[in-house]
Amino acid sequence: MAGAADTESGGQRRRDDAPGPRLTEALEAIGTGAYVVDAQGRILAVNSRAEELLGRRGEDMAGQDAHDLLHRGPEGQQLPATQCGMRQAFHAGRPGQAALDHFARADGSLLSVSWLITPYSGHDRDAHTLVVFHPREQARPAEPSPERSVRPLSELERLALLAETTTRLTSTLNVDETLRRLVALVLPRLADWAVIDLITEHDEVWRTAVVHAEGDRLVHREDLEGPMPPVPEESLMPLSRALRGVASALAEPDTYQRTPDSGIAVEQRRMFDATGIRSAAIVPIRGTREVLGALTLGRADAPGDFSTPDLPLFEDIARRAGLALDNARLYQRQRAVAETMQKHLLPQMPRVPGLQMAVRYLPAPDASQVGGDWYDAFSLSDGATALAVGDVVGHDLEAAAGMAQLRNMLRAYAWSQQEPPSRVVERLDEAIMPITDVSMATLVFGRISRTDDGLWRLSWTNAGHPPPLLVTREGLTDYLTDGHSLLLGTGLGTSRPDATVLLPPGCTLLLYTDGLIEVPGHTLDEGLDLLRQHAAALAHRPLPAFADQLLHRVRPPGLDDVALLALRTPAGAPHGQA
Repeated sequence: MAGAADTESGGQRRRDDAPGPRLTEALEAIGTGAYVVDAQGRILAVNSRAEELLGRRGEDMAGQDAHDLLHRGPEGQQLPATQCGMRQAFHAGRPGQAALDHFARADGSLLSVSWLITPYSGHDRDAHTLVVFHPREQARPAEPSPERSVRPLSELERLALLAETTTRLTSTLNVDETLRRLVALVLPRLADWAVIDLITEHDEVWRTAVVHAEGDRLVHREDLEGPMPPVPEESLMPLSRALRGVASALAEPDTYQRTPDSGIAVEQRRMFDATGIRSAAIVPIRGTREVLGALTLGRADAPGDFSTPDLPLFEDIARRAGLALDNARLYQRQRAVAETMQKHLLPQMPRVPGLQMAVRYLPAPDASQVGGDWYDAFSLSDGATALAVGDVVGHDLEAAAGMAQLRNMLRAYAWSQQEPPSRVVERLDEAIMPITDVSMATLVFGRISRTDDGLWRLSWTNAGHPPPLLVTREGLTDYLTDGHSLLLGTGLGTSRPDATVLLPPGCTLLLYTDGLIEVPGHTLDEGLDLLRQHAAALAHRPLPAFADQLLHRVRPPGLDDVALLALRTPAGAPHGQA
């Protein structure tokens, strides 16, 4: 039974003699939940962060089958091994990862996690597998359909609306999503029209949204959206005053029928005429340091007109929206800096006679995911060419900076040592913790050189990264799964293997990061199969078109950024051969 004392003839070795304490000490260097299982999937050691996340003591987990103890479906049900992506990767003896799965905590609750596993040889050469996991938030349930009619809100409903506004608007760092949620909160609960005017970072006014509630549907009037005239300094008209942050106000069509004092007044008259709004409330959207815009709520078909007592509620909603927009804008500026930094740090490819190379980098649409993916290729002192692709754990500027540190150290070691890829990566791993800000990273590092008979030889080592894909010009595919070992930064200090292959003429070698194969709702195996199928279908395309089309066809909808390095050998037979 799992967890019972094991004995072996001759050695009388018991399970409590296993390297649990040493493993646990090493796992503490990992900054998130981690545990190690043996070849049968039984837990050998657990770090304190995993104990905290799972609500379980390490000694209670030791010896138990990790799948039976922890792995659950989204409703908490026992998960058959055939439906468990982690168990499938474990039995296949290859690394694996998933963006969202579920572990059972001791109290019966579910912990949503993302995880990564990688196999390695233990101190006694037994097969072990390291599991690293991070807590993840569950996807939010679909927003309920808006109410069909406008009616006065009770005090309890007003407080609930403000609480809902805070919760929804502060749970995203995307400006467009913040505006979409703001509109969905106020329509049709408070009005049947919503108009949002924002002041851009260049002090221009942009009518960002004009939305009408038609039953359960929210319909955008794009013909009324777009750039607006500048804000006049002295105008007493309601929208101009709101955009200057002076005051909130009520308005009606007659407000803008008088002789206009500015271009904004002309646009307001056009908006009232086009929408049929008969009663409007206009409030400033203020950030922490400046006015960001104005929110207009209008009633055309809905019963009742706005009155002065309505304004404090609308101002509270707009104030919360302003804080959310401020945070989203700040975060998107940070993302833009991170993207720019990363793109400038990613290198130009060397010119290698006889070889073609194409590289691509795509940031994730989610601002929180940019930063850690990278590729590299450079000439070595012995005439070979180094190839690398990797992923630094973390996001934004921290990960981009860590990526630069890791890449530069790798270049220095590879140029100076003239050693096999495994030894270069071992030296890199030894240096990560003491002299860089990188906590963990995955990496494929290889060297490609020409043989005496004109073929191209690739040797490589893989530190916990998805395997390279080799595609022949006939469309045959092979994942290069040899040479695999632990990711960088675990502190376990294991030796790393090398692998070698002769590349066929006209073949394409593909190095990539996991953003290319992680498909929401699908297993990693399905993502790898999808990549294999499309790479085979595109094998005949010129290399730049191959890279572009592969990203277009395979890339999932935006969980992570993607770095890709594609290399192609000459199509003809080696010189001197028939």
